Amino acid sequence: QVRLVESGGGLVQAGGSLRLSCEASGRAVSISTMSWFRQAPGKEREFVACIKWDGSSTYYTDSVKGRFTISRDNAKNTVYLQMNSLKPEDTAVYYCARARSYYGGIKIQEHEYDYWGQGTQVTVSS
Repeated sequence: QVRLVESGGGLVQAGGSLRLSCEASGRAVSISTMSWFRQAPGKEREFVACIKWDGSSTYYTDSVKGRFTISRDNAKNTVYLQMNSLKPEDTAVYYCARARSYYGGIKIQEHEYDYWGQGTQVTVSS
């Protein structure tokens, strides 16, 4: 069984920064691709950022490129999302997720993930 727990969300003014953390426990997290998704009010959940199991490759949705950075510390079984220059449109519940396969590459579709955290709220005021 895998458990993912997000933290670090909160209320921030536009232009500010937040760092989200996703602490993972359970089988084979350190050899799994991990991603962040988000869901804004009234919208479907969307992909935000992905990091390969060994940290050698990352991928971002266009709207966050240059502002967000995903990273991981496999010794701590933790994945991070550093969010800078936040905008009101970044307001959402942010979820981390673990990909189904081991030693895989970048994956951006929800169906490729089997474990999800409970989410952490990020609110950006204008």
